[in-house]
Amino acid sequence: MNQAHLHQIIALEKQDPAKPNEFEKFFELRLSTNLTIIKDLFFSLYPEESHTAAFKKLLHHQLPTLFKERPAPLKLLDLSRSKQRDWYQSEQLVGMQLYVDHFSKDLKGLENKLGYFEKLGVNFLHLMPITPRPKGENDGGYAVNSYHEVDKRFGTKDDLLKLTEKMRDKNMFLMLDFVANHTSNEFPWAKKAMAGDERYQEYYHIYSDRTIPDVFEKTLPEIFPLTSPGNFTFNPEMQKWVMTVFNQYQWDLNYSNPEVFIAMLGNLLKLANLGVDVVRLDALAFMWKKLDTLSQNLPGAHTLIALFRMCLQVIAPGVVFLAEAIVAPNEIIKYFGTGPLKGNECEIAYNATLMALLWDAIATKKTMLIYKNLQDLPKKNEEASWINYLRCHDDIGLGFNDRYINEVGWDAKHHRKFLLDYYCQNIEWSPAKGEMFMYNPKTGDGRITGSCASLLGLEKALEQNDAAKINQAINKIIMMHGIILSYGGIPLIYAGDEIGALNDYSYLKDIDKKEDSRWVNRPYQDWEIIAHLDSRKTYQSRIFFGLRQLIRLRKHNPVFADRNNLVLYDGHNPHVFIYERTSDKNKGVLVLCNFSESPQSIAEITLDSYGSIANTKDLISGRAITFVDGTLELKPYQLFWLSKA
Repeated sequence: MNQAHLHQIIALEKQDPAKPNEFEKFFELRLSTNLTIIKDLFFSLYPEESHTAAFKKLLHHQLPTLFKERPAPLKLLDLSRSKQRDWYQSEQLVGMQLYVDHFSKDLKGLENKLGYFEKLGVNFLHLMPITPRPKGENDGGYAVNSYHEVDKRFGTKDDLLKLTEKMRDKNMFLMLDFVANHTSNEFPWAKKAMAGDERYQEYYHIYSDRTIPDVFEKTLPEIFPLTSPGNFTFNPEMQKWVMTVFNQYQWDLNYSNPEVFIAMLGNLLKLANLGVDVVRLDALAFMWKKLDTLSQNLPGAHTLIALFRMCLQVIAPGVVFLAEAIVAPNEIIKYFGTGPLKGNECEIAYNATLMALLWDAIATKKTMLIYKNLQDLPKKNEEASWINYLRCHDDIGLGFNDRYINEVGWDAKHHRKFLLDYYCQNIEWSPAKGEMFMYNPKTGDGRITGSCASLLGLEKALEQNDAAKINQAINKIIMMHGIILSYGGIPLIYAGDEIGALNDYSYLKDIDKKEDSRWVNRPYQDWEIIAHLDSRKTYQSRIFFGLRQLIRLRKHNPVFADRNNLVLYDGHNPHVFIYERTSDKNKGVLVLCNFSESPQSIAEITLDSYGSIANTKDLISGRAITFVDGTLELKPYQLFWLSKA
């Protein structure tokens, strides 16, 4: 059973705001509710009798201590959120992802920019890592020197606390990363390990010779084969080998040691206590390692995540998990929990499948793969939700099933090459201006980088000074964002995409960044352009106010809340994507998207009741739609949100 249901019952027992001296009572009730599951999960991971002492430490010391450390205002918020339970599924949530230093220099600057988010309608922020990290290469902050301090380049912990307090006053939400799989090689535990402390050497996968690493390497894939080949790094200070799946300066944690879990739970709660509403579990698919496997998506990883979730639910039930699992569609669903753990892992996950399919449809001008993949995707739990996004700080992978590519009549290998060529400037007629990331000539695999606007043709159109192509690119940008705003889940816009930011090539001049093409899609926010948005005479203004209108429409229509209320429609036109957000009050919305640069027609009969009601209107234009000879015409890259008036 989903434990959040039980915690909702507990929270609803108290209708009026709880007094501080009553918080302990609710903690005890939540602990007793989750205790059996916590015990079963713990001993499933750590079955040896010698680990009984570690469990007692978790139960009798760590959980009560962490609860006492949680600030009273956040405990009160926990109770309120427990009563709502599904607050993260609301149509009111609209997100933005950003690097603080690229957006506003520091946290104080970000606090001063909250009005900008309000103007657009954004109330959910994902800040890229703001914790201390090594100088030089640090994987964009994902090499962690501390989980709960603030890197001085962004300000102080006090600045962060002031920001989160102000955000709560404005009913805004914050997501921060918890890099659960690894630390940097400068983390205190790593330093102690390098100094010869055997206790802390057991916090990582450290081996005195290559015997076990060589066995691991037989099955472990390479994440960054060009810049960080292999999965182990020799450390000269210890004269030992350390598992470093991502980069040589990122040491993988050894969760087979229960002390690591207990210590990381403490780091998790210290992060949550800064005022974090959503914890993004980074690289969670890699957290459990096992010989003779890929060490990805293992059952042990799911058990470990559920254990974190059940403990967090006892201490801070108002905080939820986002699964950063960019994996195959059938694997993503599992991070919501399956079987006995159904509904008891992560509440939210990235909808990477939809993201990749949308970019496929733009390149092919066809929607067959969207339907093939989404129709076969298992239905998520009712309590779960998606993050819908077009792109993020990272690259764009082509994570959809080869079988479906073959079923629509395309060769999977050639099709993936076409997509890379289309977006990475290897096809002359393509409007896209992206770059390749981590291309592997042995396999032909690669990933795509670039800002949304540049990938959708705006940069090239501006270079050519072609008004028609500029207009077409703007329509693509608005249509694509219209999908993530209406599909079901939390829409997440990357900062700069709301004003059509182009690729940033300045990274090529930075010695620490020039080998990582992902920096091309991490532009600095242009506040000079933003200062003149209200003139509405620029392409930036058209994009900004076009998205603002869609955001407002989303928030005024409860049907966009994520209630598993999405139904795909077959419009019998390979260029058009159609789906309905249903409502039992006959107030649904039908979304139509034309992925072609040519006008497309949809037969009235395929739109069910939306085609038979005379007063069906388009929410975006505010006008009634017109069928001509029984068909509805969509202009190139046109987006309709149809409602029965």
